[in-house]
Amino acid sequence: MSVSYDYYRIFYYVAKYKSFTQAANILLSNQPNVSRAINNLENELGCRLFIRSNRGVTLTAEGQYLFSRVSAAQRQLEAAEAELADAKSLQHGIISIGVSEIALHTLLLPRLKEFHTLYPGIRVHLTSVTTTQAITSLKMGLVDFALITTPVTVRRPLKSTPLMEIHESLFGGPRFAALAEQTQQLKALPDYPIILPNAQTATREFYNHFFLDHGLSLIPEIEASVIDQILPMIKNDLGLGFLAEVFSAEAVKNREIFHIKLDCEIPARSICLVRDTSRPMNIAAKEFEKMLKQK
Repeated sequence: MSVSYDYYRIFYYVAKYKSFTQAANILLSNQPNVSRAINNLENELGCRLFIRSNRGVTLTAEGQYLFSRVSAAQRQLEAAEAELADAKSLQHGIISIGVSEIALHTLLLPRLKEFHTLYPGIRVHLTSVTTTQAITSLKMGLVDFALITTPVTVRRPLKSTPLMEIHESLFGGPRFAALAEQTQQLKALPDYPIILPNAQTATREFYNHFFLDHGLSLIPEIEASVIDQILPMIKNDLGLGFLAEVFSAEAVKNREIFHIKLDCEIPARSICLVRDTSRPMNIAAKEFEKMLKQK
């Protein structure tokens, strides 16, 4: 049996107001059309739903049973409509983002503050990810989009959009302060203890290729599980490490670490927004994506 939803909707309003005329007014229809719809519904279901009299209509036992079900469904539909209206006006909603540490501190946090000020009712769920984890999360539909640093290779339906460039430099702690007094040769770095992120990160891949492009092989003395560990390791003279300005500026100002110039330029990297184009994003996520791309 396939009964038109419109019949159930008309039945709901007739039963709620116990009046064909009032139901017709609410539905912007007329009484004959409403009566015809109810007759068709009764024929489809094979039972009477209303007892008609001069005083109006009352539900039969079958009608009361159907109304208990239809009214519950109607309430759910009305609640869904209200929630969608709130989402459209960005009063409520949720965004899930996979983000690397560099992208979090360099790009996302300032934008997130601005977005939250504009739309305080939107909840944001952040997941710290590597590039590989970000791709997996997107394919599984666990996040709306990911913010990660290059190098990154994606295939359709994933799409990567560069948002901003980041520049990194070499730094050392007080023990290595003398190296900051003159430009150092890249080929001399393997003679010093080097701190790099672990092999599962895009940052490690980037520096592996950077050194290989200059005919060098670099084996770090210390591997950090997260980028946030590198700065305190440099401060404590455990080795030399590469940092973006967002991580290094305050420590350089306080002379806790020292910028070491190299005889070759470290290529710029990009923070990219990656999303799965085969999955539609919710309204809140679309709005935040637009804000990120505008900056």
